Amino acid sequence: MRRRDFITVVGGAAIVWPIAARAQQAQSVPLLGVLMAGLESAADNQKRIAAFRRGLADAGWHEGSNIRIEYRWSSGNEELIRKYVEELVALRPEVILANSTPVVGEFKRINTTVPVIFALAIDPVGLGDVLSLSHPGGSMTGFTFINPELIGKWMDLLKVMTPGLTGAAVMFNPATTPSYDSWLREIAASAGADAIAITALHVSSASEMEAGLKALGQTGHKGLIIGPDPFNQVFLKQAAQFAQEYRLPTVSVYRPFADAGGLMEYGPDTADIFRRSAAYVDRVLKGEKPADLPVQQPTKFEFVINLKTAKALGITVPSNLLALADDVIE
Repeated sequence: MRRRDFITVVGGAAIVWPIAARAQQAQSVPLLGVLMAGLESAADNQKRIAAFRRGLADAGWHEGSNIRIEYRWSSGNEELIRKYVEELVALRPEVILANSTPVVGEFKRINTTVPVIFALAIDPVGLGDVLSLSHPGGSMTGFTFINPELIGKWMDLLKVMTPGLTGAAVMFNPATTPSYDSWLREIAASAGADAIAITALHVSSASEMEAGLKALGQTGHKGLIIGPDPFNQVFLKQAAQFAQEYRLPTVSVYRPFADAGGLMEYGPDTADIFRRSAAYVDRVLKGEKPADLPVQQPTKFEFVINLKTAKALGITVPSNLLALADDVIE
C-alpha cells in the first residue's frame, strides 16, 4: 500500500469511528415518548412536565444524558392525538407516558407491546384499558384522575355555596371523554330526594360552549361543573368568562379556571400525579412490567375559592367553605 493511500484510510477511519461510536451510544440510551393532551403553553401543563422531570431526576434519569425524550402536544385535537400516537409507537420507545383518557384509548387501539404509563386517565377499568386497578394486566398502568364520587363532591360544593341551586350541568366533549354520560346516569339513578338535578352539557366547539352556557344561565338557579376533558382544558379561559357573563356558579377540576375568574376549583394535585408517574417510568425502564404495577389514584387534592367572582355573582361564601379552602383569590 502506498503511504498516501494508507494515510487516507487511517484519516478516514479517524473520522468514521467517532460517528459510529456516537450512533451506538445514542442507540443505547433509552427513549421515552410523551404525549400530552392539552396545550404546551398552558400553565397547568408546564407544572406537570416540570414535576415529571423532577421525578425522573430523583430516580437518576437526566434528559440529554442517560435518557432521550420525544414530546408531542395534541392541543385537545382528536386527529393530532391519532397522528402522534402512531408517530411515537413507530419510534419504538422503551416506555410511553400518555396523558388523558382519549390518548390512552388511542394507544390501546393500535399498540399492545410498548409499555404505557398513563397520567390523569378516567375510568381505565370501565373503558377496558386495564383489567383491574390492582392487577392491570397487559402493557398499561398508571394514575387516574377522577371518579363518580368526585362529581358528587362537586355537586355538594355547589349546593353549599348556593343553597337555592336546583340543578347543575357537567360540561364535556363526549367524543373525547365518553365516561361522563354513564357516570351521570348512575349518579341520577342513586340520587336522594334532596339532591340537585344533574345533566350533561355536550360541547365540541367554543360556539357550542357559549350557546350552552347562555341557555343554562337563562334557566335560572343552575350551576356548572367543568371536569377533566381535553376540550375543557383548552377552553378554560373562555369557560370562566362565559360562566361569569351568564352568572353561573361553577366548580372546575382545573386550578387555572379559578385563576381566570371561575368561582371554585376542587381536584387532584395533577403535578403530584406526574411526579409519581415518573417513578413508574423508572420501574419499567429497570425491567418491571406494567401488568404488575397497580393503577394508583390521586392522594392530594386542592380547593380554591375566587372571592372576587363570588361577590360579582352576589354570593356570600359560607364560613365553613372558606375554612376548608387551601387558597382564596381576592
